[in-house]
Amino acid sequence: MTRTLVTGVAGFIGYHVAERLLARGDTVIGVDNICPYYDVALKRARVERLARHPGFAFHEQDIAHGEAVRAIVRDGRPELVVHLAAQAGVRYSLTHPEVYGETNVMGFLHILEACRHHGVGHLVYASSSSVYGGNTKMPFATDDSVDHPVSLYAATKKANELMAHSYSHLYDLPTTGLRFFTVYGPWGRPDMALFIFTKAILAGKPIDVFNHGDMRRDFTYIDDIVEGVVRVADQPPQGDPTFSLDDAHADPSRSQAPYRVYNIGNNAPVELMDMIRCVEETLGKKAQMNFMPMQPGDVPASHANVDSLMEAVGYKPETSIEEGVSRFIAWYLDYYGA
Repeated sequence: MTRTLVTGVAGFIGYHVAERLLARGDTVIGVDNICPYYDVALKRARVERLARHPGFAFHEQDIAHGEAVRAIVRDGRPELVVHLAAQAGVRYSLTHPEVYGETNVMGFLHILEACRHHGVGHLVYASSSSVYGGNTKMPFATDDSVDHPVSLYAATKKANELMAHSYSHLYDLPTTGLRFFTVYGPWGRPDMALFIFTKAILAGKPIDVFNHGDMRRDFTYIDDIVEGVVRVADQPPQGDPTFSLDDAHADPSRSQAPYRVYNIGNNAPVELMDMIRCVEETLGKKAQMNFMPMQPGDVPASHANVDSLMEAVGYKPETSIEEGVSRFIAWYLDYYGA
């Protein structure tokens, strides 16, 4: 049984990771500030479900408050930290940049400091596929350059990877970053495409389809994501003594320090229009579509190379888009009584 701190525990991925850890008998300390970026009632409903487990304790706290973060880690004595709290959203970062600095950069620094000073054995943290920015080579691989972000959100996630490496190098803190690719499923985020499309189609309202529908995403079902997160969490990285920055092909996702970065995605991109058709077929209703140009900060395609994650922990996503969309819509209809 492991004592685990999960930040962002009221969020989509954090909630599901905490559920899995509690189900296997771990003690989970949850932290979340329940920010109003999207429906607070949905976040509180997730926490209420977690609170049914005797091994769960919850702190409503903002990770931007360093003293509070350090106190929670000091008093809770977690062996593992799964850091998923962040200000999400590419488009929101165009209008609210300060929040990304406070939460994604300073908040992450407070987590690193707390882990350093209070004996945490492994820090697993959320990066993002957004770090690949304007890259066009597919699939995206962790040894690709990610030095040209096209949104501030992406830049903060790249910053997290660099900060984690410095702590792994200086303080021998094992850190693992996970670049998530378009996660979806029950209890998902209302600002994500599948949620928006389902809600609009049921209401008979049009949906905005960006880049005139010419988009592909590596949609990854939440259960597959959680399986990968838990497997990674159970295997802290070791330093690679053969690693050398002098090697012309040095892989930036590994190091002599106990540091790793992995892609975690479905490794099977789906055309946006095919996803919309899945929603239509499952609901038995046609979508009214407004075809729009590409949005600032967005990218036309994503595709994860997950070979290194498969090799390291046996990760293998198994959920098809048809099955995943069906499960999401079944949850949506039940939760909202639609």
